[in-house]
Amino acid sequence: MSVLLRRLAQAPVGFFYSNYLDSGIVMSLRELAHRYIATLRSAGVEFDAGLSASEICDVEEMYGFHFPPDLRDFLMAALPITRPFVDWRNGGQEEIARRLAWPLEGICFDIERNDFWIDAWGERPNVLEDAFDIARGAVAAAPTLIPVYSHRYMPDSPSEEGNPVFSVYQTDIIFYGVTLWDYLENEFPYYFGRQGPQWAGGSKPIEFWSALCE
Repeated sequence: MSVLLRRLAQAPVGFFYSNYLDSGIVMSLRELAHRYIATLRSAGVEFDAGLSASEICDVEEMYGFHFPPDLRDFLMAALPITRPFVDWRNGGQEEIARRLAWPLEGICFDIERNDFWIDAWGERPNVLEDAFDIARGAVAAAPTLIPVYSHRYMPDSPSEEGNPVFSVYQTDIIFYGVTLWDYLENEFPYYFGRQGPQWAGGSKPIEFWSALCE
């Protein structure tokens, strides 16, 4: 059993997956994805056939990132096409590129309009474009944030299951789920038996982005 699935199996009562996982059950990420997809369908989310391995590779090559294993298996099990999920098959390159650019654009907006600056970047340049260049370099060096749904994003690194999901609106960045599965339960809480979003601690630290949540 993988580390993440073992954690899910031992999750506290109240989590959706505790209804069917226990420490003696081994479940693949694809099987876990199908469980969540069935519930999302009941929430009115429409799905197309999952992405093929070649389609996954095409997307990764086109946009320059790699899906972490749990998000990859979710999208290969079935592709959500109800907006504001990202339709990686028919969504259009310009639209997807715009959503990938959103986190950096939000940081630059706050640099210009709200005096945002990170101390670790050193002294802020007087020339706005120079300040933007420093922000661009920092974001380029950080894990790529992959759009999942609206302004919810999952980092592509580390390339392992269990990365958190962030809510990103300019520099108002918060954890919205400690894992993809926890995130889906927070986004659609009623259908997963939650009274509302639950903010569990213990999110995996992600280079650069986690610091913006503090």
